[in-house]
Amino acid sequence: MSSLEKIINELSLHEKEVLLSLHSFEGKSTPEDIAKNDVGSLVKVMNASSWLQSKGIVDIHEKLETIYSLTKEGKKFLTQGMPERQALTELINSNGQIDLDTLGNKIGKDNLAIALGWLKKRDWATLQSKDNKKVILITPQGKKDAQHNTQDEDALKSLKEGSSIQGTSVSSLKKRGAIKEKEKILRTISLTQKGKNILKKGLDITDVLSQLTPELIQTGKWKTATFRPYDVSAFVPSLYGGKKHPLTQLIDKIKSIFVGMGFQEIAGNYVESCFWTMDVLFIPQDHPARDLQDTFYCKQPPRMPVDKHLLDSIANVHENGGSTSSTGWQYKFSKKEAQKSILRTHTTVNTIRYLYEHPDPPSKIFQIGKVFRRENIDSTHLPEFQQVEGIVHEKNANFCQLIGILKEFYHQLGFEKLRFRPAYFPYTEPSMEVEVQWHGKWMELGGSGIFRPEVTEPLGIKETVLAWGLGLERIAIMYLGLNDIRELYFSDLDWLKKLPLL
Repeated sequence: MSSLEKIINELSLHEKEVLLSLHSFEGKSTPEDIAKNDVGSLVKVMNASSWLQSKGIVDIHEKLETIYSLTKEGKKFLTQGMPERQALTELINSNGQIDLDTLGNKIGKDNLAIALGWLKKRDWATLQSKDNKKVILITPQGKKDAQHNTQDEDALKSLKEGSSIQGTSVSSLKKRGAIKEKEKILRTISLTQKGKNILKKGLDITDVLSQLTPELIQTGKWKTATFRPYDVSAFVPSLYGGKKHPLTQLIDKIKSIFVGMGFQEIAGNYVESCFWTMDVLFIPQDHPARDLQDTFYCKQPPRMPVDKHLLDSIANVHENGGSTSSTGWQYKFSKKEAQKSILRTHTTVNTIRYLYEHPDPPSKIFQIGKVFRRENIDSTHLPEFQQVEGIVHEKNANFCQLIGILKEFYHQLGFEKLRFRPAYFPYTEPSMEVEVQWHGKWMELGGSGIFRPEVTEPLGIKETVLAWGLGLERIAIMYLGLNDIRELYFSDLDWLKKLPLL
């Protein structure tokens, strides 16, 4: 058996019917015309044609075309005439002159303003004052154009008759709400040389069975039935099951790592006061991070209540160090500023509140949550992103322990090339930044350090607190091999389907 005969034997009944129909159309036709040729529904035609294309028997050509149709306003223009045409007709009937009020009564006051604009635009009429009245006078161009339709009117008539339109009328009619557009894919199916050779061989359209049913077995008809051969090397479409978004999968993985290291998860609110977000963390009130260009301040509620005793205590720490050994920032603390409400700029606000409510060690907590900053959107920055926050509060905690925790966390995520660099943060000392190598460069993932006495002592915390805040999206783009942080939030379904489970 030749390879061509083998292909013919493996063709389904619908595939043969499509080929014979194409033959009757001289080798080229649309799916719609093939379906009308007693082949079956359009879905069956396209399904059979797709299989024939995968076997190299037909080609399917696609062209995107814009189709225009009349709106309710466009149909109104056809039956009643466009406002400027109605006005021009009234001008002709009034010997080329009509006052504004009369015209408004004739064509409707709703149409009057539109008509005047188009009369002037088309140079059909002019507006003048005469005897204390506004009068419209027809122009020579108006008299001339009164004898024939405009391009827009011809275009509306063409659409009504089922013809297509193009040119400047499309833009004009769209702006006037007279037409609407939609895109349509026009497909053409044509025989390849292999398809022509198959038709020369001849096709037997006797129905053959493709599936063994219980009825065939019970009645014994399977013994005399003809079954279609199967091509085990034929194309089979990929199937993708439902799964979580990769960012959600990564969050679950991070949670599992921290829980496995003995941490407990916490959560908090998006809207917080400047006091808990900034002031408790010893961030001065003139710090650049608190400017309007960096932080989202809320109009509602404009302020949030703060415990007066704690507010006084933190104010003293800022002004002169309070009961700590610090000298503070040496400025006048504004309690009004502290009560302003903002979208939280970091998840540390939840951590410090937790420590205030649970001042006695030990505590090992973490959280993953959204934070908001006025960032310009680029490949590594977003105005809304997520942080991975954590603390260790226990006796004899130290800086080496902090490095060890972060190393273990990243190693469990699969990152090997890490480095820790000295850094400065208002609420930790010593402080460091965690960096991971990405595309041959070192990328900062977040800050860490030991909470300063100005942060912990006013809250009644006596033992050392190790703290860190890491960027989730930056971890994700390296973990998923992306080049742009924005790709995490694009609705690229093909990428989401093909991405393996983390």
